[in-house]
Amino acid sequence: MTDRFVRQLDLVPPDRLAAVEAWLSTHPQDMARVAAWRSLADAIRARYGVVATERVPARLSLRQIERAGRSWRGIAAAAAVVAFLVGGLAGWMARGASAAVSGAAATLTTDALDAHKLYVVEVRHPVEVPGSESAHLTQWLSKRVGYELRIPDLEKVGLKLVGGRLLPGPHGAAAFFMYEGKSGERFTLYSTRADGPDTALRYNAAGPVAALSWADGAVGYVVSGEADRDRLHRVAEIAYAQLERAPAR
Repeated sequence: MTDRFVRQLDLVPPDRLAAVEAWLSTHPQDMARVAAWRSLADAIRARYGVVATERVPARLSLRQIERAGRSWRGIAAAAAVVAFLVGGLAGWMARGASAAVSGAAATLTTDALDAHKLYVVEVRHPVEVPGSESAHLTQWLSKRVGYELRIPDLEKVGLKLVGGRLLPGPHGAAAFFMYEGKSGERFTLYSTRADGPDTALRYNAAGPVAALSWADGAVGYVVSGEADRDRLHRVAEIAYAQLERAPAR
């Protein structure tokens, strides 16, 4: 994934390409940001690229303006109008794309945070399938959500898998995994299909809890936990590195 996105950045000088690739391979958050930029650019190009190839109306051609006997001041004014319209169109395109991404991400994050707050307080039944049956859990939830799931190993940040459960999501079923630390703190990972382009990590706080969300391919993820931004970032980055481009069926 790193190589594909870096090579598409035409502004990266050839002699700097290797350094950029090396940086992205060890900084998943920056790699996610590059992925989001490329996906947004591709989406805008696919939807509105035809505008750039449309023929200029005859009434706006310089030859026609000259024939009409307009002054160069009139020509400049016409060019300014065209530039304004093109700029306005670009602004509305970006606004629409951004609004769509923000709305989808907000829905995903809200659902994940609601599930987190509901189940982390459970003592006897926080999950449907325990972490000791991770192979069965992976197979069962993958079948239900419709894509191949991976359960991240978060031992590096002191978190052990408690287990998981199936939940309803905004675009079908969602997989929900819970982790617990030695002091009893709990983090959750919510995964479901995402209706939109890739996005970088987005932080959202909701009182004492917070979430970091992102979309990768056709799948959206949300890591939720206590509103400790640094701690949440460490957990999310390790999860992201293991979940990158999980294949969707």
